[in-house]
Amino acid sequence: MSSNSLILTVGSVLRGDDAAGPLLAKMLMDDPASGWEVIDGGQTPEDELAVIRRKSPDYLLVVDAADMGLEPGAVRILHEEEVFTDYLITTHSLPLTYLLSELKACCKEVVFLGIQPSHTEFFAPLHDDVLAAVEQVYTCLKEGRSPQECY
Repeated sequence: MSSNSLILTVGSVLRGDDAAGPLLAKMLMDDPASGWEVIDGGQTPEDELAVIRRKSPDYLLVVDAADMGLEPGAVRILHEEEVFTDYLITTHSLPLTYLLSELKACCKEVVFLGIQPSHTEFFAPLHDDVLAAVEQVYTCLKEGRSPQECY
């Protein structure tokens, strides 16, 4: 990874498996992965645009729950056209499509990593398979591997 690599997590800790992104951010803040900086964008990741523009990372990894029609906890790198049309979970204040287009303008490479949720209802617990997926993503990053090497 580039020495200028950033992770932007997206999601709501109050909506079941939509907490996957914020959970990854907490893990990385508690025990950072070398070479990565993390921003927890929560439910309003567009609020972090100014910070991300100033940092202008070479590599930006966006992690969010994505309904891909797979088993809970499945992790995939999604291509831009898939994120724009197929896999959005609309728990955020602005469409993720807007955010991704803005990020592409200030980052050399933007990669979207989706984690398949089981449920995103308010106050639902995190599904065990989604928790295992978040831990797997964290381990990949801690081991110094890129998401492309892991997924």
